[in-house]
Amino acid sequence: MTVPALLFFTGFGLIPLVGVLVLSFTSWDGLGDIHFAGVDSWANVLADPGLPHALWVTFLVMALSWAVQTPASILLGTFLANHHRYRAVLSVVYFIPLLLSSAAIAIAYKALLDPNFGLGAGLQIPLLVQDWLGDPYLAFGVVIFVVSWQFIPFHSLIYQGGVRQIPRSMYEAAELDGAGRVRMFFSITLPQLKYTIITSSTLMVVGSLTFFDLIFVLTAGGPGDATRVLALDMYVRGWMASQMGPASVIAVILVLVGLVLALVLRRLGGRDASHSQLEGA
Repeated sequence: MTVPALLFFTGFGLIPLVGVLVLSFTSWDGLGDIHFAGVDSWANVLADPGLPHALWVTFLVMALSWAVQTPASILLGTFLANHHRYRAVLSVVYFIPLLLSSAAIAIAYKALLDPNFGLGAGLQIPLLVQDWLGDPYLAFGVVIFVVSWQFIPFHSLIYQGGVRQIPRSMYEAAELDGAGRVRMFFSITLPQLKYTIITSSTLMVVGSLTFFDLIFVLTAGGPGDATRVLALDMYVRGWMASQMGPASVIAVILVLVGLVLALVLRRLGGRDASHSQLEGA
């Protein structure tokens, strides 16, 4: 029963990973012959002053998107887990952003935020008429907002399932003791969602390392290099500069960073994390 999954993982996971690792020690323009270059690609990438900046931007996007998505997802998931009259309809409506293409979302927001023909100009609201994608700080804030807007529904679904796994008897006992909804949320819901939070956070953190299409279409890494994350840097080096060796180096760095972060988050979950994550998710 495990052979098909193992073959699939080997063909689409291990083999490409080994191929990228091998390419990181070569010199290749993507079309011609592949030449072994030793550690030259690694030395060039690690010595590039743009690498620390791309790493910083990547970790900043990761941290801020997590800080925005996690509280909103927990609150929304807890709300949807309760027995509301229109809960099913709201669940479908809230889930719509995740069904849309990241490139389509970026194009839509780019049009809406246009200072001359966008939403602010159409509604004649001065606060919205700003150069959202031309100012480094505003552009970075827009990226965080759009990323959170797209992926909060997915993590809300995870928390919704986690809340439904909490025994109802715990809330009934708390009600008998006179606890209100806020007290039950902080004393029962949040502690019981510990492993669900770790699962969601792992998906957020590792997933944030692969943000590319949305940022590429929305800001192209600009203005300047304000939103140039590692995944975008890899694309620029590999496909725009035809430097597949350095691009493969960045790909390996992304894999290593994601692996380390996933192991750290798993370590925070304790011994029973794997079992509890399956229950919570």
